Amino acid sequence: MTRPVVVLVGLPGSGKSTVGRLLADRLGVGFRDTDADVEREAGLAVRDILLDRGEAAFRVLEREAVGRALAGHPGVLAVGGGAVLDDTTQRLLAGHRVVHLVVDPATAAGRVGTARSRPLLADDPAGELRVLASVRTPIYDRLARDRVRTDDDTPDGAAAEIVAWLAASRAATV
Repeated sequence: MTRPVVVLVGLPGSGKSTVGRLLADRLGVGFRDTDADVEREAGLAVRDILLDRGEAAFRVLEREAVGRALAGHPGVLAVGGGAVLDDTTQRLLAGHRVVHLVVDPATAAGRVGTARSRPLLADDPAGELRVLASVRTPIYDRLARDRVRTDDDTPDGAAAEIVAWLAASRAATV
């Protein structure tokens, strides 16, 4: 079975896609985002799936996408911010090198902007992100082997920090 080198989790706006691409480049591996997988599978943007089919239908597609990616992607994997709410997904992530990209909700709100592409944040991005953080952060932290702050660092700096952590964790297992 092929496994990801590292799995990135975190709030919307934490930098999973941006840091993930930089990290994949540094490691010389591919990058995969489960939100993109869901969009490809459904033939719709995440926003449209949420608006047309609802969050429950989206979460089913997301769980399936995460399962496929964890079983077959050998690079850097970014998992949608809410994927960890699913118990099955939590079990699937156990045993993987999961890194929680930590961001203050106010910083994340500035990054997601008006959130047109994020219906779950559309009414009040900053307020909604505070609520999401209160629910999701304990799950991210329980699943993660490492935490990297992305509000105080550049995306390249965060990627470098993860590369160093991966090198240290490999050295520790030799």
